[in-house]
Amino acid sequence: MSETPGTLDELASRAGTWPGPAAAVPERHTTAVVADRFDRITWRDTYEQSAGLRELADELHQRHGHTADLLADAFLAAYKAAPRLREPAEMDPCRLVHHQIITALVDSPDFAGLRRETAGDPYAAAVAVLAQATALRQILERSRDALRQAEQANSARQAAEAAATATAEALRQAAGQAAEDGTVPTPAVDAVQQAIAAAESAEADARRAARGAAQALAAAAPGNRAAARNAVAKAARAARQEATLTRAWGIGPGELERMPYEERARLAERLRAGRLARWAELIGRFRQMADGERARKVENATGELVGVTLGDDLSRVVPSELANLGLPGLRAVFAARYAAGELMLYDSRGEQATGRGAVVACVDTSHSMYMEGPGGVTREAWAKACALALLDQARHARRDFVGILFSAADKIQVFRFPADRPADIARVLDFAETFLGGGTSYQTPLSAAGDLLAEEFDDAARRRGDIVLLTDDECGVTEEWTRGWNDAKRRLGFRVFGVAIGAPPAAEEGSVLDALCDNLRSVEDFTDVRAAADLFRLI
Repeated sequence: MSETPGTLDELASRAGTWPGPAAAVPERHTTAVVADRFDRITWRDTYEQSAGLRELADELHQRHGHTADLLADAFLAAYKAAPRLREPAEMDPCRLVHHQIITALVDSPDFAGLRRETAGDPYAAAVAVLAQATALRQILERSRDALRQAEQANSARQAAEAAATATAEALRQAAGQAAEDGTVPTPAVDAVQQAIAAAESAEADARRAARGAAQALAAAAPGNRAAARNAVAKAARAARQEATLTRAWGIGPGELERMPYEERARLAERLRAGRLARWAELIGRFRQMADGERARKVENATGELVGVTLGDDLSRVVPSELANLGLPGLRAVFAARYAAGELMLYDSRGEQATGRGAVVACVDTSHSMYMEGPGGVTREAWAKACALALLDQARHARRDFVGILFSAADKIQVFRFPADRPADIARVLDFAETFLGGGTSYQTPLSAAGDLLAEEFDDAARRRGDIVLLTDDECGVTEEWTRGWNDAKRRLGFRVFGVAIGAPPAAEEGSVLDALCDNLRSVEDFTDVRAAADLFRLI
């Protein structure tokens, strides 16, 4: 049997393993992603604005502890430009499961693709977290044993630290009772011995609990990695779909970043719901086609050479004329021919936009426009996608745009988009969603379009507007109305383009639509956006 220590030095030597609070315990973090004050403010603000995040946090908290920290980590991993994770040793033991989950998310193959859509965008990062909600629930359920054992290990560690502190306190009291030769009274010795035994037992329990927690964490890792990969892939798809949807509707990243969170959430919900979501792909293809046509068209560009003509454009003078400048006696002849506009020039053929006034799209929304064509695309969808691309075309040319929805003679709705103001996206969506139903009348929308161009001419002296009539029907017009219409065309100089959708009788030569339009084409395949390509070269 070992000799019972009786001096203070002997007791201190025995208790040296448990120094209590004298040795500082390293700081343990509750979040895995390293974040600064601004990152935390962004998370807090986004959390407060997002009902979805708060509901998810409340739901998870009912079954698992500390889930708000896990959601913060998932958000910051998606939001930060270069997320960095702490070392596991720096983590609070209760959050090691969270560290494992976030590590699995960050290491997933699709994580880089996800961050291309979410980095620096709080709303997109929140959407990514919500898209991973189902997987996070499953991972936490699968990790219940690891979480329970982590809590037990943490409690055991806290108990061991408390026992070490008690040992230090017992030593302090024994020191106060020690004699000059260092001997300590028996009761004080017994108190120190009991504290030491308790500390040894608590330390052993903490080590066993830590080993159990580590084993449970390792057992959960393979399943958590697989679930995390699926979660990130799903979130990346959701982020890409939302980004594609907003781009299809012409909403730029800058405009989105300026929107309050709730407004952006309402917009996203509106775009995802109903007909608008089904039209997004078609609208996107129209926009791409229109962009391509704009890239091909250069104002006043020289086109294909087709011969020689006369004029005074020095940029197109033929070499034989320029040769006269080299002969002093012929310079006067060159000058005279130039003044008279009789120089020989290369003649070319090219396309050039001539419109300067407003672009007015008259879109038929009668019952028949709801009819589907190839690919499940409706006549209405094709017409409105074309009209929205014309809105883009007008804005690029700094021209006003007016969308007129019509059906029967008493049904019309006008949407104005002035060139000097940004197109309000809510107004654009209202234009796209509105469907009047009923029959078809040409006179009502065309009269409204003519009145708008006349108003523009009176207010700003702008002529040469463009009217695009998109319809699937044929209807009559009166002679009196036709006379007034032709007078307005001559006075205002506007052009009328017609698009007969679904190849109706209106597209036939000699039809009313053919007589009204300067330029008419028909569309039978509603998946084909190229049928309208020449509109975007000429308008």
